[in-house]
Amino acid sequence: MEKSPIIRSKEGNVQVISLNRPEKRNAINLEMMNLLRETLDEVAQSQDVRSIILKGEGAGFCSGLDFQMLAGLDTQDDTSRFRHFLSGFQDVFNKLEAIEKPVIAALHGFVFGMGLELALAADFRIAAQGTKIAIQEVELGLIPDVGGTTRLTRTVGLVKAKEMIMLAKRISPEEAKEIHLVNEVTPEDELMTATFRWTEELGKNAPLAVGMAKKIIDRGMHLDKLSFMELEAYAQSTLLKTDDVKEGILAKIQKREPKFKGR
Repeated sequence: MEKSPIIRSKEGNVQVISLNRPEKRNAINLEMMNLLRETLDEVAQSQDVRSIILKGEGAGFCSGLDFQMLAGLDTQDDTSRFRHFLSGFQDVFNKLEAIEKPVIAALHGFVFGMGLELALAADFRIAAQGTKIAIQEVELGLIPDVGGTTRLTRTVGLVKAKEMIMLAKRISPEEAKEIHLVNEVTPEDELMTATFRWTEELGKNAPLAVGMAKKIIDRGMHLDKLSFMELEAYAQSTLLKTDDVKEGILAKIQKREPKFKGR
C-alpha cells in the first residue's frame, strides 16, 4: 500500500499536519497539495481544533516543488494549462494563510523554494538550529510563484526580500530570526517541544478572538488606517456577542483561569 504524502494526527486541540515524502525530501507534488487542501477544509470546520502544526517527516521540512511534475509540460505552448496548475497551488497556500486558526510551521533540515513559501503562509515559524533556508527559484530561471514574493516582502521587508530572492541567498535560522522570518530558534531535538509550547500559550486565549485577530491583521495589511480601524470595530462588535467574552470578563472578576469554549 502506497503511503500518503500527508499524515494527520491530533494531540488534544492541536492538529498536526506532516509532509510525508521523505524519500523525495518532502518535495511538493499535486497529490500532496490536494490532500493538504482537503485537510484544511476539514480542519477549518472543526471546533475542536484550536491550532495547527505543519511539519516535515524525515531529514527536512520541504525541499520545494517536485519538478518531475513539469517534465511533461510544454512551457512554450501550455501557458493556460500551467496557469491553471499554478492557481491550484496558490489556492491551497491561501487557504493555509486564511484559516481562522493559528498555524505554526516547525522547520528543520532544509526549507527551500516552495517549501519556504509554504512556511510563509503559516502565522509563526519555529526553526531548529542548523536548518538551511533559501528561496532560490532564480537559479532555475524562475521566480517564487505561490505568494513567495509578496509574503516574504511583507514579512522581512523590501530590502531583505530582494536580497534573498534575487541573490538566492541561503540563510541560517539565527539570521532568519534577526530579520523576523522565524519567531524562535531551538535545538533540533527540542523543536516539537518548543512548537507545542506555542500551541499551549495560544490555547490559553479565546479561540474566536485569536482567529479574528489573525483575520483582521492579515486583511488590514492592505488597508489604510481608517479602513483598518473600521474593520476592527466590526470585528469587535461581532466578538462582543460571544459567550467567550462573558466568560473572560467573569473569570477576570473572579480571579480565575477562563474556560473558553469557542462560542
